[in-house]
Amino acid sequence: MKKDIEKTAVEKAYDRWAPVYDLVFGPVFERGRRAAIAATDRIGGRILEVGVGTGISLPDYSRTSRLFGVDISAQMLAKARERVTELELNNVEGLEVMDAEHLKFPDASFDVVVAQYVITAVPEPEATLDEFARVLKPGGEIVLVNHIGAETGLRHAFEQGFSPVARRLGWRPEFPWARLTKWAAGMNGPLGIHLLERRPMPPLGHFSLIRFGKMVAPSNVVAGAN
Repeated sequence: MKKDIEKTAVEKAYDRWAPVYDLVFGPVFERGRRAAIAATDRIGGRILEVGVGTGISLPDYSRTSRLFGVDISAQMLAKARERVTELELNNVEGLEVMDAEHLKFPDASFDVVVAQYVITAVPEPEATLDEFARVLKPGGEIVLVNHIGAETGLRHAFEQGFSPVARRLGWRPEFPWARLTKWAAGMNGPLGIHLLERRPMPPLGHFSLIRFGKMVAPSNVVAGAN
C-alpha cells in the first residue's frame, strides 16, 4: 500500500494535541475506549497499549494486569507519566517513545496488544499490524478501536474530500474495512491471525471495536495434552 502519511507529520500533530487531547477527544472516544478496556481485561496478563497517548486509559484497566504503553509523541507520553505518578499506577511497567511499525520487544511478549484510534494514523497500517502479531503470544488478542471509512454515500464523499486536511492533522478518514480483512487473510499462515469480532461503536457507528486472535501452534496443543 502507498505510504500516504509521514511519521514526522503524525509526531508533530500529536505533540500539538497533547495539552488539550483529553478535553477535546476524551468524551468523543469514551465509549470505544471503555469497550476496548473491557475486551482487554477479559484476557488480562501483560498488556501493550500502542498509541497510549496521555495515558487516559491506564487507570481503567484491571490493576491485576501489567501494562506497557508506547507512543510516537514525547509530549503525549509526558502527560501519561504525570498521570501514572499522580494516580500511583504501580501496574504500569513502562512508557516509552516507540515507532509502532518497529516495536522494541521480543516475539510473543504480550497477552494483549490494544490500539485505540491508531491504525488510521500510522504510515503503514499493515506493517504496524504485523508488529502487533509478532509481539503477541499465541492464544492472545489484538484489540483495536478505529474509524472505518464508508464505502458509499454522503459519508464516503465527505471522507474523500476531507482526506487532505485530515492527513495534515495526523490521520486518514477514508480507511476501508477491506484493508483489515485482507491483512488478516494474509496472516492465516505461521502466525494464525483470525478475526474474532467487529462491533460498531458510538457515535453513529463510525467507529468499530475489532478483535483478532492468534492461534496456539498445534505442537503446543499436543505437548499440553501429553
